[in-house]
Amino acid sequence: MTRLDKLVRPGCTVAFADGAGLPRGAAADELSRAAAEAGGVRLFLGWCPAPPEGLDLTAFAEVRTIMAGYALRRPVADGAVRYLPARLGTVPALLRDVIRPDVLVAPVVRVPGGWRFTMEASWLHAAVEAGAVVAGVPQHRPRTAHAGPLLDPARVVELETGADGPATIDWGGGPSDVQSVVGERVAALVPDGGRIQFAPGGVGAAFVAALRRPVHVDTGIVTPDVLTLDRRGLLRGLPVAPYLAGGEELYDWADGRPLVHPLENTHHPGRLSSGPPLTAVNTALQIDLDGQVNVEAVGREPVAGVGGQPDYMAAAARATGGLSVIALPSRHRGRPTLVESLSTAVSTPSHDVDVVVTEHATVDLRGLDRAERRAALSKAWAGETAPAPGPGRDGTER
Repeated sequence: MTRLDKLVRPGCTVAFADGAGLPRGAAADELSRAAAEAGGVRLFLGWCPAPPEGLDLTAFAEVRTIMAGYALRRPVADGAVRYLPARLGTVPALLRDVIRPDVLVAPVVRVPGGWRFTMEASWLHAAVEAGAVVAGVPQHRPRTAHAGPLLDPARVVELETGADGPATIDWGGGPSDVQSVVGERVAALVPDGGRIQFAPGGVGAAFVAALRRPVHVDTGIVTPDVLTLDRRGLLRGLPVAPYLAGGEELYDWADGRPLVHPLENTHHPGRLSSGPPLTAVNTALQIDLDGQVNVEAVGREPVAGVGGQPDYMAAAARATGGLSVIALPSRHRGRPTLVESLSTAVSTPSHDVDVVVTEHATVDLRGLDRAERRAALSKAWAGETAPAPGPGRDGTER
């Protein structure tokens, strides 16, 4: 066992594991002290669904992240953390070619033959392949849902400081009445035995709750909604995802099941667009009249990052029998979610959006030119029947 001050050198780059396994408390505090003592240390952060307690961002020469929202919303807005707008499928290459971390601080568990990561795989293997030594944070309650390759024991240095385990991630209460209507509309689009990808939150929870047919789950985050599917007898096979986040019940259910895979596998476009038809269901902060999607910010206020939405949407649109869906209420906090122009950059391009669903309508945009798309979306937000002559489906309003 060792301490982080033996691994963190002046001017080095440290990657900090993300997801529910985000190191917190003593390990984060130890890293902050080691970085401040060494000087000039750069920090790379991923998706932080919970505050990285104990991590002092001022101890680092610079901090960059691929996910602007969640617990990093305020530091990004304040300029303490720089947000890199990268879709998740490109993050492994970003790490190997540009970031190139020297040290990866991540939770690990010892298994026969070596070490494994715990409840996330995400970009961690890419960091190791980029040359990082794994500063392994041992878990007081060892559990793993990791399906990736074993870590080379020679690349893992076990830290003296351990951790309690993955953070409890609260995805909020149940969906609103409007979100439930949206979810019912989306569930009607999923074929029997197909694959689903869905974003966590109210719309995603409503969509899963409305499913009445068995599905495979091939998504970005395994949440307690997947556990509910399993109890209802609607989950086929094992879910595939780079992350797993929820509470103790979910973590106990996942323990020992190979559920979480590296991004190189989960977000591979060829894999996603083959196999059972993929219905990718995502939401948005805004959508414009051309069907372009904003998931990142409202004005200058960061809300989230690009994430995996464009990876899944493009793959579903490409797949035979697949469908890429943007599902959202027609209004958010009293304002229409359909806008003439987005308040920030485009997160997902319009040509990767097949269908848009609100509580008023389901609009199939496939086969429509730009003028027809604008007319269809405008009518949908007005609560009117919008023409949907897209090929491959029945082309009618649902």
